[in-house]
Amino acid sequence: MNGSLQGSLLDLTSEPGPRPFDEMRRVELTHDAWVDFLPGWYSGADDLFTKLLKVVPWRAERRKMYDRVVDVPRLLCFYAEDEDLPDPLLTQARDALDEHYQTELKERFVTAGLCLYRDGRDSVAWHGDTIGRGSSEDTMVAILSLGTPRPLLLRPVGGGGQTLRYDVGHGDLLVMGGSCQRTWQHSIPKSARPTGPRISVQFRPQGVR
Repeated sequence: MNGSLQGSLLDLTSEPGPRPFDEMRRVELTHDAWVDFLPGWYSGADDLFTKLLKVVPWRAERRKMYDRVVDVPRLLCFYAEDEDLPDPLLTQARDALDEHYQTELKERFVTAGLCLYRDGRDSVAWHGDTIGRGSSEDTMVAILSLGTPRPLLLRPVGGGGQTLRYDVGHGDLLVMGGSCQRTWQHSIPKSARPTGPRISVQFRPQGVR
């Protein structure tokens, strides 16, 4: 990694763990999609980032794109519903999300997909999480962002609408719900400017990828 993590001054107080959801802000999108955003939701996020960077068995992947196989521009690790998460603090975060969204989601978050964006060259293209139930049902994907903030962009499928931008890092929480995975797309674009590493932790219900 070319960049290094610049810690947040807001992350130096209190015990590590999720903060209350009192200041969560919801943005209603088109087609009954919505986004919840809570900056600095997880206290101690920079320490958690450092732990995960070391203990997660990060792997590089290659995927077929059109007529060739290319490197996936980020490192990955996936924890299925029967696997322990790599740090108890992630289990604590997932439990807090379960409690907050249980009435609305009516099920638990059971898997965790982790992505390591090493620098500005790592990215993810426009997409929706539509493998599995997300292709036909309303669902939620909760993203805990650790490390250097990167822009997360959202736009309606097919274009023609406003592109939203959230700079996520240092314990920020962003939750996409309703029809968001079917009717909107999201991406992390490449950056030409030097930028430090970021870890994205995506909590999903059963059958959503």
